[in-house]
Amino acid sequence: MKKEWGFKENHELHAAAAYTIRNILQAIKGNVDEAKNLKELIHLGHGDPSAYPCFQTCTIVEDALVESIRSAKFNCYPPGVGIEPARRSIAEHLSKDLPYKLTPDDVFLTAGANHGIEVILTVLARPGANILFPRPNYPIYEARASFSTLEVRHYDLLPEKGWDVDLDGVKALANSNTVAIVLINPGNPCGNVFTFDHMKKVAETARELGIMVIADEVYAHQVFGEKPFIPMGVFGHIAPVVTIGSLSKRWIIPGWRFGWIAITDPLGILQQTGIAGSLTSCLTITADPPTVIQGAVSRIIENTPDSFFMNINKLLGEASDLLYKKLKEIPHVDCPHKPEGSMFAMVKLNLSDFDDIVDDTDFCMKLAKEESVIVFPGNAAGLKNWIRVSYSTEPKLLEDAIQRMKEFCYKHAKRSQ
Repeated sequence: MKKEWGFKENHELHAAAAYTIRNILQAIKGNVDEAKNLKELIHLGHGDPSAYPCFQTCTIVEDALVESIRSAKFNCYPPGVGIEPARRSIAEHLSKDLPYKLTPDDVFLTAGANHGIEVILTVLARPGANILFPRPNYPIYEARASFSTLEVRHYDLLPEKGWDVDLDGVKALANSNTVAIVLINPGNPCGNVFTFDHMKKVAETARELGIMVIADEVYAHQVFGEKPFIPMGVFGHIAPVVTIGSLSKRWIIPGWRFGWIAITDPLGILQQTGIAGSLTSCLTITADPPTVIQGAVSRIIENTPDSFFMNINKLLGEASDLLYKKLKEIPHVDCPHKPEGSMFAMVKLNLSDFDDIVDDTDFCMKLAKEESVIVFPGNAAGLKNWIRVSYSTEPKLLEDAIQRMKEFCYKHAKRSQ
């Protein structure tokens, strides 16, 4: 009798992957009708500006990697938590903005921020536990949580209040089994930047609930409005903070896959609960960032000039201004809050004004097919009938894309409009 194979297709894996940014954008891109539409494809769906000449990393960053490779010192396996010089550099880098001094023992290196999300959710997962995610959210959080025993609960970000946290909603959602609240600042997908006072209230709420704050600060310091970037770790004395960061966005090297988890916990609460030890254990059985990149980190952080960051923020600020201004000229869409950080804006679709647009996914599919413009459906980020638009592209391409979107909206508007 023929033996049947012991494995079966993992439908849960397929379901989770289907809702990642990559797969959603690939599906939308596949809808572009290149045979009928001769317009150049403009991708405003992702946060990867590295393909454009105006958004390139600096030679100091590239040289640091070359030096790391040629030194032959970093061809080995690294420790699971990362090599000490790189961890020390990250600790010193983060400490500049904090009232406390981090040590290398507070830093754990990861293969990008997505890996950091995977690790921290794995460490927190236990039967009956729940975690608070923002709505809208960066979709990877939901995708990763689907593989754990964590129950996901969503609190709202309020567009009418600049995407501030609905603190009353947070308190209503949390219970004795809540382990953490995730806060993304600067915001992805909203492009918002939280104020010092609001973040302090979030920390005080976390303390009241007896939970930690997971601070996703991948876009740290990538701000260009009136609000400065304030790291959540500043409030570590109020509630323990676990920060997720990376080189990807600020240094414009997302493909290098280098990130970190940093603990800011001056009261030692997470040490007592064993979180640090659990992070170490988890990282010994998972992926590492390439050792040669770890070897380059100290030079990258110490030698990248401020002028490089200032130029990137200037470009993003100008693009944000252009997007916000031009969106006001498009009928039947609304951007309630001008982006102040990151690379994104959330735009509301007034579906009742359209003749044949069913929802945000339909809008994105048809926009891609007819105008060769790709944007991200808000439903995939938890906010149905909104879209996320990235403005991290060449100014001329951005202006062209917005004009195409305007023409698209006119074409699909109800005749009575």
